[in-house]
Amino acid sequence: MEASLALDGDGSVIAQARHFAAGFLTEVRDRAGIPVATATVEIVQLIVSELVTNARKYAPGSALLHLRVVDAVLQIHLSDGNPVLPAPRPADPARVGQHGLEIVTALAQHVTVQATPAGKRVTAIVALSTVP
Repeated sequence: MEASLALDGDGSVIAQARHFAAGFLTEVRDRAGIPVATATVEIVQLIVSELVTNARKYAPGSALLHLRVVDAVLQIHLSDGNPVLPAPRPADPARVGQHGLEIVTALAQHVTVQATPAGKRVTAIVALSTVP
């Protein structure tokens, strides 16, 4: 199963993306019969929220959220038009903000960032049947 959501516009797309992810996981559970824990839905929503927030803040133009389930694993892809690849920053509890990639990396089983012809794609992998 897979689904995509084009993200154009203001900050309201962050909430839209969170609802889209929750609805997609409900379909995965109901149609594909893959168990999806409530905690996993919340984790996915937080990951999506952080990725979309970063795209809205740092990337010009539209972004694309693509969700895909393969073998009870959710692939969360966020593509945007900024060619600058984000890098994790050293832990600093005094730093206000700029913790998005740290949060995504802590919650997902695996995170990759790759350049694309149109900008970049961040991918986070989350197992649906287990809670990290």
